Amino acid sequence: MAKKLIRKVWIAVSAAALWGCGGASSYTAVDGVMLGTTLHITADVQGVSPQELYAAVMELDREAKASMSIFDPGSLLSRLNRNETDSVDRHIAFNLHLADSIGALSGGRYDVTVKPLVEAWGFAGRQAERHPDVDSILAFVGREKVRVEEGRLVKADPRVQLDFNSIAKGYTVDLLARLVESFGARNYIVDIGGEVRCKGVNRQGGPWRIGIETPFDGNMSDGEYVQKRIRLTDGGLATSGNYRRFYLDADGNKVAHTIDPRTGRSAVSRLLSVTVAAPTCAEADALGTMFLAMGADDALKAVRTMPDVKAYFILADGTDGYEEYISPAMEAMIMQ
Repeated sequence: MAKKLIRKVWIAVSAAALWGCGGASSYTAVDGVMLGTTLHITADVQGVSPQELYAAVMELDREAKASMSIFDPGSLLSRLNRNETDSVDRHIAFNLHLADSIGALSGGRYDVTVKPLVEAWGFAGRQAERHPDVDSILAFVGREKVRVEEGRLVKADPRVQLDFNSIAKGYTVDLLARLVESFGARNYIVDIGGEVRCKGVNRQGGPWRIGIETPFDGNMSDGEYVQKRIRLTDGGLATSGNYRRFYLDADGNKVAHTIDPRTGRSAVSRLLSVTVAAPTCAEADALGTMFLAMGADDALKAVRTMPDVKAYFILADGTDGYEEYISPAMEAMIMQ
């Protein structure tokens, strides 16, 4: 959300390479920018031009950023974090509730009060502190320190701050899906920065096909390196990884943007990438972050106790290759 990008719109006759679809003119494709990252839509919308659809999407973009952005100082979330207001809107209330549901599964590894730690490590729009005082910050991190009562945010400590970057993009993908459905779409894929919600079939009448990137450090390509492809006909899909947003500290240690709220430190392990499919993209987004924050061993233990969770892990194998874990519920979705 923070980066200022030149907005462009292309009305295309084919979808992006990662989607793997092509052909018929009954689908409208719109590419552009949303939440400061890439936007892709392919949908059989009815009675609306691509320009009208994009205008509606941009209105949703403004609404989402005005509510949930930690990079916009004027957003409602930023004002809540500065204690300038205590009123929450429907977006923040929903995400807090969902975060509680995911947090209950995480053993403390998923917590949206992590913002002060994310900021101290340099991933919330500020320069990293050389030696963050993690113990002091942990005193005001913890989901039990904040609650909503009658539409108002109540903090146990005014220094508590919320960060929805682990859930807000997926949630906005769900809002975008609802938007295209309001224009009559029965078959569609919507994608914001690689997080996806889809329904129905692609132009060829088959499942939507989504590529999962190979998670080597610094991979900023747009689908050039794909580890696996996944079939999806209904629901959301999100991938979390520590191979893009990271830096090396003065001692050469990797510091990644996923922070373990129990320790206050970067959650770096041999678990490089987590892809989750779920009924909504918000759920997939939060679950992916949760597993990544757990680290390889705990994430593998946890996912094996969740038989209904559709998850695909890519792990470093200790050499230059990768190991993979595909949960039983995900296996039928993997393209061979």
